[in-house]
Amino acid sequence: MIKKLENEKIDDIVKDGTWLVDFSATWCGPCKMLELELDAISSTQNILQIDVDKHSDLAAIFGIMSVPTLLVYKDGKMVKQSVGYKDKDELLELMK
Repeated sequence: MIKKLENEKIDDIVKDGTWLVDFSATWCGPCKMLELELDAISSTQNILQIDVDKHSDLAAIFGIMSVPTLLVYKDGKMVKQSVGYKDKDELLELMK
C-alpha cells in the first residue's frame, strides 16, 4: 500500500521496518511513471509518498532539489537516497 503523508511525522511512520519514501509532485512526468512502478510493488513493500508542493517545508529540510527523490529507511534510519525514475526491479534492489 502506498501511504500518502498528511499531518503525520515522517519519523513516526518509518520507525519500524524498511520504508521507501518518495518525494514527488503531481506535475512531474517521471514521478507519474514512477508511481506505476510503486503501485506494482506496493503489496509487498512499505511506501510513503510525499507531495513536495503540499510539504515544501519537508522538501527543504531534507534538501530535495529534484523529483522524484527516493529515500530508503530501515528502522528509522535513512540508509540510501536515489534521484530519478526507477523501474520495479531497480526499486526492489534499492530497498535491499
